[in-house]
Amino acid sequence: MHVTGTARPSAPAPQENPEASTEDPSNDTGNDSGRHARRFGLPVATALVMGNIIGGGIFLLPASVAPYGTVSLLSFGLLTVGAIALALVFGRLAQRDPRTGGPYVYARGAFGDFAGFLAAWAYWITTWVSNAALAVAAVGYLDVLIPVNHHRWTACLAALTLQWLPALANFAGTRYVGAVQLVSTVLKFVPLLLVAIGGLFFFDPDNLGPFRASGGSTIGAISASAALLLFSYLGVESASVSAGEVKNPRRNVGRATVIGTAGAALVYLLGTLSVFGSVAHDRLVTSTAPFSDAVNAMFGGTWGGWAVALAALVSMVGCLNGWTLLSAQTPYAAAQDGLFPKAFARRRRGVPTVGVAVTVVLASLLTVYNYTSGSAKVFEMLVLVTTFTATVPYLLATAAQIFHLVSGRREQVDRARLARDATVTAVAAGFSIWLVAGAGYAAVYQGVLFLFVGVLVYAVMAARRQGQPDNA
Repeated sequence: MHVTGTARPSAPAPQENPEASTEDPSNDTGNDSGRHARRFGLPVATALVMGNIIGGGIFLLPASVAPYGTVSLLSFGLLTVGAIALALVFGRLAQRDPRTGGPYVYARGAFGDFAGFLAAWAYWITTWVSNAALAVAAVGYLDVLIPVNHHRWTACLAALTLQWLPALANFAGTRYVGAVQLVSTVLKFVPLLLVAIGGLFFFDPDNLGPFRASGGSTIGAISASAALLLFSYLGVESASVSAGEVKNPRRNVGRATVIGTAGAALVYLLGTLSVFGSVAHDRLVTSTAPFSDAVNAMFGGTWGGWAVALAALVSMVGCLNGWTLLSAQTPYAAAQDGLFPKAFARRRRGVPTVGVAVTVVLASLLTVYNYTSGSAKVFEMLVLVTTFTATVPYLLATAAQIFHLVSGRREQVDRARLARDATVTAVAAGFSIWLVAGAGYAAVYQGVLFLFVGVLVYAVMAARRQGQPDNA
């Protein structure tokens, strides 16, 4: 097995006890401050997972899947099972290796440098493209409160502002990232729970519409609706990616991952069901603000549009805050091992500042491109690309778990636990492959091109590492 983690080339020789060498993975630069690093306890780590999973998508999902009918609720259920299985796999892997980097650390530990690089590269693409998607979507909700969408460049400036504010919070240190994440998660759950729980009291079965509204087979309708829902479950790996900043990671990463994923899934299911039962199906299919329509249907008036728009904006800013940190953590871990440029390994107050800066610049450029191109389909395709690129580290992490289960010493294996872990891992593997199928041919094609560019980058980095006299 290859040695993994965040050890510097100048660090002492690896110790026999892996826990001793990973006790303080954030203590790798003289610029870190103990007051700002390693502040994530179980509540904040759970909020990070839930906040990253529940972004702006929850406010659009009911209308997006309504054309397929109530069969989309079945898709939600299947996706939830797969997401929780993946969360359990990440929890088990974090117990084995609780260092910053998540899927990158797991893939490299099991299969070597190239697999680790692919996981880091694909995940990095996923994060900064997702940030651009969230910022552009947030502008639509900001326009309800403050008209900014009437001119293309005004909207672009608003989207860029929404990206840079969370980046500034990240530059302030992980202590402030956690505070913003916790506050934004709490605030956005108030209106979400209002609809998810309150809507059940106004539930009218006549509003549900047909079970399969789009025609065709049930399996086809499930797959088609699932393709729209896949992006909304990205983020289950959040706690494991930032494991180095989580207190007692062997214990808290797994718990935060499972609790956060289950909590997000519950909100998704209840929220969608309540909207389905509160808004007539014909109206829901054409709705651009389904949660606003649900609140208006429940209580009358039009104030619901304002309230939900504000909640959506808070949700997306919180999601951008968390994703900005995650976008820098994986390149940071890879840079420590010589697989990314060394600049990505620089940290200040617990935050890889170069990674944050590069990520927000790339996302900003993509945002500007989206507004100047004038083509929504180009941007939608990039969102689907993130669904595909996310499956690369997911599948590699799942494969790493399979590797550990198969290669474990028989005399040390608890057969009951082995059977349970094998079942969960098989479900997670199937879920990851389904994500690839749901992304579609065009998205997979473009995603593979992104990966091939990464192969060229890896060739350069591998050549540089080979030329170093003392290669860690």
